[in-house]
Parts: sequence; C-alpha cells; structure tokens
Amino acid sequence: MDNEIDPRIMDNITKVCICKAIPRTKIKDAIRKGADSVMKVNEATGSGQGECRGRRCGLKIKGLIDGYKSGDWV
Repeated sequence: MDNEIDPRIMDNITKVCICKAIPRTKIKDAIRKGADSVMKVNEATGSGQGECRGRRCGLKIKGLIDGYKSGDWV
C-alpha cells in the first residue's frame, strides 16, 4: 500500500492563512495567475487580513512565491 499522500490533497487541507482559513490551493492559484508579491496574493485571496494581519502567513506566502519562481512547484 502506498503511504504517499497526493500533494493536491495536502494543498487543499493545508491552511496558509490560519486566520481566514485560506488553503494553500487558493494561494498557489493566485500565484499562478500572476500575483508575484505577498501584497498581490493578499489582494487576490483575502489572506493577510485576519486577526494577525499577515504576521503568520506572510512568510509562508513569500516562500510559495519564491518556490514558484524557482520552479520547485508548478
């Protein structure tokens, strides 16, 4: 039996912005559509507008943007 979990499933259940419960899928979609900064991702998804004002998710979003630019994920 294969114990590997499909990365798409993990993207759907992993919350990048905990305050607004925004999954990694939504963040990645915004990046694919051209959001190339944390501010643009926040505008496209509503992330960074919760209780913490992006203190928890800002670096995670930046990491996803950098990963996309370097080709680590598509």
